[in-house]
This record gives sequence, C-alpha cells and structure tokens, in this order.
Amino acid sequence: MTSYLLDRHGHAKTAIERDEIESRLENGDFFWLDLHAPTEADFQLLRDVFGFHSLAVEDAEHFGQRAKIEPYENFYFLVFYGVAPPPDEDRLVELHCFFSDHFLVTVRRDEAPACDALRERYERQGALAEPIRLLYQIVDELVDSFFPALADLDDEIDALQDSILADPSDEQLQRIFELRRRLSRMRTVVSQERDLAQRWVGGAPDLPHLSPEGEHYLRDVHDHLVRLSERIDGYRELLAGAMDTYFSAAQRRLNTVVKQLTVVAAIFLPLSFITGFFGQNFGWLVRHVGGWPEFVFLGLGLQLFAIALMVVYFTRRGWF
Repeated sequence: MTSYLLDRHGHAKTAIERDEIESRLENGDFFWLDLHAPTEADFQLLRDVFGFHSLAVEDAEHFGQRAKIEPYENFYFLVFYGVAPPPDEDRLVELHCFFSDHFLVTVRRDEAPACDALRERYERQGALAEPIRLLYQIVDELVDSFFPALADLDDEIDALQDSILADPSDEQLQRIFELRRRLSRMRTVVSQERDLAQRWVGGAPDLPHLSPEGEHYLRDVHDHLVRLSERIDGYRELLAGAMDTYFSAAQRRLNTVVKQLTVVAAIFLPLSFITGFFGQNFGWLVRHVGGWPEFVFLGLGLQLFAIALMVVYFTRRGWF
C-alpha cells in the first residue's frame, strides 16, 4: 500500500499535492493523511505545510519510540503499537499520529492492516467519522491486533507443553526463551499503552472533541489493554510452568538413564565375580574344573542363573 489522503466524504487520493493540503487546512475540513514508508519530502511537508513542532517531526522520523501522547499548541502527537498479521506476529507495528480537530496524520514504516481496513471501510461508507471516533477506531484496531497473536501463542504453548512431556529437547527450551522474549516485548508496549489509556480515562490530557461519547470509546480501549495485560501475564506464567516441566522431564529422563545403567552394572557384577573366581590358579580348581561339563554347568550355568536371578529381582522391584 502507498500513502493516501482520505477526505471527510470517504474519497481517497494516492497523489498527495501540497496545494490541496494547504487548501484543506485553510478551510478547516477534516481529513486523514496516511504516510506509508515516508520520505524526506513527506517530513518536509509536515514541517512546512502543517507547521508541526520540530521535536514532534523528529520523533516521527525515528521509529522505536515508547507509546506516548504529547500535547502541542494546536495538535497532539501520539505513538501507538499493534502487532503485524500472520505470519509476522513477532513484529510490532509502530504508528505515529498527529491529531487535531481538523486533521489526522498517521506515519508508519510497515504495513498496518488497521489503517488499510479503516480506509476501505470509509471508502465504502462514503463518510469519514468524527475526529475522536476515527482516532479511537485506529487505536482500537491496533490494540485488537494483539488478541489473535496471543491466541496463536496460547496454542503454541499448549503444543509445546505436550511435546515436552513426550520427549524434552534443547529445541523446546530454546523456543520457550524465544516466546518469553516475544511476550516481554508485548508486555512492555501494552503496559505503556495501558498507562496512556489510564491518563485518557482520568481526564488528562484533554483531547479535542472529547465528548462523553468519546470518553466511552477511550474507556473501551483501556478495558482492552487491561485484558491484554492480564493475558500476557498469564502466558508468562504458563511459559514459566513449561520451563519447570522441561527441567522436570529432563531430570526424569536422566534418572531413567542412570537407573538403566545401574541395572546393567548390577547384572554384570555377579558375572565378574564368577569369572574371577574360576579364573584363579588354585590346584584343586585346575585339577577338577577343567572339562566341558564343568565349563558348561559351572561356568555358563552359574552366569545364566545369576542373570535370571537379577532380572527376577529387578522386575519385582519395578526397575524394569
């Protein structure tokens, strides 16, 4: 997808002209400008035509910001995150917003299904929502993008636990660490957004057009973020439990191997004694135990009897 401008009647234009934006700003008609993979010319447009503060434009140029909202003289600068759609759930989508009662400018480096879906919806409807509701819808779509990613993560954790119980391996432990790192990134972002939404529902800062109806929208976002935070904490506990299960299964497997080696060593212990005894060079043994019958019955017979006796004993003890 490329950058586009969406007017209040739902008409989208991919050719962004400087004169048209200046005209819309003068008339006060609300519009939405989405800049995907912005160039230096796009940021120069934000400086010269919109007159955004240099610090806000500098923040918009550098991705990797923390989730935040900063009020300026005639606009608000907002940073919010979502999750990329499958199969890139590991990647976070960072969205920068310049918001006022006359315009919404979104700046993004990656694909943002939340923005594209809203654009298609308003093109079909033929009318753009009021500013605060449009901002809510974008933020709500970004927040809701976490839920499918967490649902897939839940299924993967369940499958991982089952495979650990069946046969623990180093690859499973490595995957647990990878999932914990992914959850840690999500938890950091969601915590920042939850604190930000808490400021909204608490009444600060005052957003333009924040009517009682708008407050309901923002409270809904806050509720979703609280649920996300609780689910992420729950999955972190599940991964901690999966790690404990891995170490328990690995220890159990080690104990089984040690027990098997002990059984083998115990079986060979009487065999070593018998062969050592009859291998002594005493005169009586040399004169009386030297033919095939003695070799078969005393040599092989005693060894087979010792093995059978040990097998019966270990079986009754439950070691086999």
